[in-house]
Amino acid sequence: MKRFSLLFATLVLALTTRAASQTSYPMLMSLQPAAAETGVSSEHTITSRYSMYGADQVIVTGEGVLGEIIHPEIKEGEKEKPPNLQSIKVRFTVAADAAPGVRDFRIATPRGASTLGQLVIVRDAVVREAKNNDTADTAQAVDVPATICGCIEKAEDVDTFKFTAKAGGKLSFHVRSMRLQNRIHDLQKHVDPILTLRNSAGVTLKTSDNFFYGDPFFAYEFTLDGEYFLEVRDVRYQGNSYWEYSIEVSDRPFLTNLYPLALSTNQTASVEMIGFNLPAEVLATVKTPDEIGPARISVAIGNVMTNPAPTIISNLILAIENDQENNTPELAMPVTMPVGINGRIESESDIDCYVFEAKKGERLSIEVLARRHGSVLDSHLRILDMSGKQMQLNDDLRVGKRNYADSLIENWTAPADGKYVIEIRDLHLRGGDSYVYFVEVKRAFPYFELFVDTDKTQLTPGTSGVLFVRVVRKNGFTGEVRLSIEGLPPNVTAECGRILPEKGSDGCIVVSASPEAATALANITISGSATIQDGGEERVFSTTATPYQETYQPGGGRGHFPAMMHTISVADHNDILSVELSEYDITLKPGESKKIDVTLSRASGFDKNVSLDVIYKHLSSVYGNSLPDGVTLDAGASKILLTKGASQGHIVLKAETTAKPVKKQQVSVMANVSLNFVMKATYCSRPLNITVEAAE
Repeated sequence: MKRFSLLFATLVLALTTRAASQTSYPMLMSLQPAAAETGVSSEHTITSRYSMYGADQVIVTGEGVLGEIIHPEIKEGEKEKPPNLQSIKVRFTVAADAAPGVRDFRIATPRGASTLGQLVIVRDAVVREAKNNDTADTAQAVDVPATICGCIEKAEDVDTFKFTAKAGGKLSFHVRSMRLQNRIHDLQKHVDPILTLRNSAGVTLKTSDNFFYGDPFFAYEFTLDGEYFLEVRDVRYQGNSYWEYSIEVSDRPFLTNLYPLALSTNQTASVEMIGFNLPAEVLATVKTPDEIGPARISVAIGNVMTNPAPTIISNLILAIENDQENNTPELAMPVTMPVGINGRIESESDIDCYVFEAKKGERLSIEVLARRHGSVLDSHLRILDMSGKQMQLNDDLRVGKRNYADSLIENWTAPADGKYVIEIRDLHLRGGDSYVYFVEVKRAFPYFELFVDTDKTQLTPGTSGVLFVRVVRKNGFTGEVRLSIEGLPPNVTAECGRILPEKGSDGCIVVSASPEAATALANITISGSATIQDGGEERVFSTTATPYQETYQPGGGRGHFPAMMHTISVADHNDILSVELSEYDITLKPGESKKIDVTLSRASGFDKNVSLDVIYKHLSSVYGNSLPDGVTLDAGASKILLTKGASQGHIVLKAETTAKPVKKQQVSVMANVSLNFVMKATYCSRPLNITVEAAE
């Protein structure tokens, strides 16, 4: 379970004025500066869409970083009519031993939890961009090493910095900008930065566009003493006031990878460092953590710690590619499954082959972990027989709602007793030191993955909210999934539903704040468990759900990006005070319909449109539907659009003649208030339980 650092600030009573009608939680747009130095407390400015007035708490992922709101001065008259505060100061205090890298954060306000922002933790002093630095003549002087933070805020903006360097000096230049914008909800066009290094005569020495996805990186060894210029701009010469960047200019060794990529838990391991500005001796020793999964490990080189490099901590028996030729099935390196194979595509056109034995009917899953863990490899995976005949192929894989350049052959069945070959190469036949990979070869068994839409649930005292959990079934798993939740704030309870077997894809959890609930912000963990058949035996399989933050896509689409936390917020009363049903348990016979009256309690002055639904959707896409198979909302017979302050509506649920019997399936009746074309504030009733009787 991930751990989180929280700082609770004292709530200023004057800032708790109830939100005005049709109000939205803040959608964070930028943080300036984008980086904070270890061992330092620094002030930053958050900008947002919708007001942050009354913000009182900051929550930050990981350890060693605390955030607090710097409360603005309360001016006369603001108690009665709060301002639309779309810029606010925050202080981050970073421990000296805090791990460098990117942290997610969000704030709590009287209108609920904000969307996610991102903060870069760095080891060198942070320098903020000065204005009027668009040419070499007006370049801003900086002392390096440093982390330069600025904004490409307008069209044709070329931010220019100058520094001095000595002959023989080595520096790396690492930009984070496009990657910081992935989780910004309403930033429909992202920056595409390009970085250029020039000498005092204006000669280009080095340039980089896309290195870490859309962000630049390069390292450079200086041959002459002198003054140098660093330029950053959008490659299209476009600009936006939200296009923040950080440039880490460092004289430390910079790691891109470690080899082997995967290591065992809790051990002292020998690794090869891969990267830039490395010492002559690239072998080093590291101590591995005791938790399975992705990790980031720094290497001590004398008194200097490198940046953390991505690694994988595995509980498999590990094998490493040997020095023998293994480019063909005949020369394939033998492995015994289950196994984790560490290897590297060392040169152009290199192909690595591994041979294993399998029995007829034996089912295996073979997964390449590379690009998701910092490798530049775009893997191409095949299973061959010993004659070289292709049995199965995979290029890219999909996890939840996102595609990755790694490969996965899942639930492959051996057609006969014998030897088979795993073949891996780069899709474009590239190779080199940084083309490292880890291949997991495991016996396949039925299992599932879970995903939560979205990354935050907004509550007010006396109201309920709903979390939809979607299952991705793997390797023939068809069972029921029982949902659970941990970490709720005080005076918040949960009623956990289930995902029905067979065709069931969604379940819901309804969380409710008591009327006495105080304002609160808490990160929760959602899990699911099921009984599976594994090797002829029954056992319980459990997994945690991955939250997604929704994003506003160009053209009005609704996108998703994985988040590190799902937050429950209890805030002040908002537009809707309650959603009540005429009944909460209904029984349907196949072919029968039932009408359920819905009553809203609106806040004073709120008369905007409210739409009722039992399915969480946008346009034609469904993101949450826990209705039993064969039960639908009869929209034509329902009154679901409540206009001009109306508070009474109804829904009609219909069971098709083919509806399967089910007992007490949990459903949420939602009242949606539109915030923009994509985002909506969703309020809901206590759970509605639906029973479908067997056909007579």
